[in-house]
Amino acid sequence: MNTDSMCRPSDIVPPSIVVELELTDFDADQRLLAMSGVSLVVFTSVGCTSCRFARERLPALDLVIDRLCWIDAGNNGGVVERYQVFHLPALFVVRDGEFFGALKSRLTDTELNRAVRQALNRTAEELP
Repeated sequence: MNTDSMCRPSDIVPPSIVVELELTDFDADQRLLAMSGVSLVVFTSVGCTSCRFARERLPALDLVIDRLCWIDAGNNGGVVERYQVFHLPALFVVRDGEFFGALKSRLTDTELNRAVRQALNRTAEELP
């Protein structure tokens, strides 16, 4: 069995088709403001079964985004509070440093792509 840099079995897990970043309280705002394109910001937690499913599923989907930005809700209370995260996993859309709000969708490529497109038609706001 081969493993990647995060000790995940790379010969079993299909490779991600999208760029993945880990954001924290210290860098989330500045990185999201600086990145161009569409970011799907996903709040998860280690003990959350649905979050583990999202971590496994989202990178393999054919989504209309440029990157997945993961935030560990358990270790990053400041950004959790600013985004008003009350349930996990929580998904938000950011494009070119502008905030387009939360997504409520099943974790399928068709439904997530539809939800992302709908979010991008909303009026953009500043990052929380």
